[in-house]
Amino acid sequence: MLFTAATLDGLADGAVTATYRRWTTVRPKVGSRFTTRAGVVEVTGITPVDAEALSDGDASAAGFVDRAALLRWLQRSARGARDTRRSGEGALYRIDLALAGPDPRVALRADDRLEAGTVVDLARRLDRMDRAADAPWTRAALRQISARPGEVSTVLAEALGQERFAFKTRVRRLKALGLTESLQVGYRLSPRGAAFLAAEEAAADGAAADGAAADGAAADGAAGEAAGHGADGVRG
Repeated sequence: MLFTAATLDGLADGAVTATYRRWTTVRPKVGSRFTTRAGVVEVTGITPVDAEALSDGDASAAGFVDRAALLRWLQRSARGARDTRRSGEGALYRIDLALAGPDPRVALRADDRLEAGTVVDLARRLDRMDRAADAPWTRAALRQISARPGEVSTVLAEALGQERFAFKTRVRRLKALGLTESLQVGYRLSPRGAAFLAAEEAAADGAAADGAAADGAAADGAAGEAAGHGADGVRG
């Protein structure tokens, strides 16, 4: 489920205990949990309701000033494919919500002391994301966010040749690994993300240096061998 900023803020300060959705198919269940910037949000109840029976108290519990404001929100046209508020589509449900704990990504993204095994595990996860896409994207997205913190997602997506909605979905996957964090506008690398990127770049530089050294050694060996053959020819 996606939640509005007002819902998340209300859950954080205790003012909101429910939200409303129109669904043709109910996918969440009581006990379902969603990781959000406000913390882990748990669904504690799902109840079909009649819009005509809603009260100002119901609206207030969902973060609206009154019943009329809630009904206006429910009747608005959807904004994007994942917005479930389309007027007239599906039955109306009240979803009771509660904060079940802090956002685990907060502690994760602050951890920049990455052991070698952690770097390898993160690299494998990102590699799997790359293989599942039409083209590799994970490192390019991390580098773009690193170079342009706070840049609006539209600009970042365009720079990477991606559609904005698809780009935001992908960044959420990086965020789930603790590699990025959202700002009021745009994103930035987390300490964990910066440490991972630095570790990969250091490994790449080391591999390049080793390759150059191997090439140099091979060249020296070839030169020495040629010199030896020349000396043999002189002695002959």
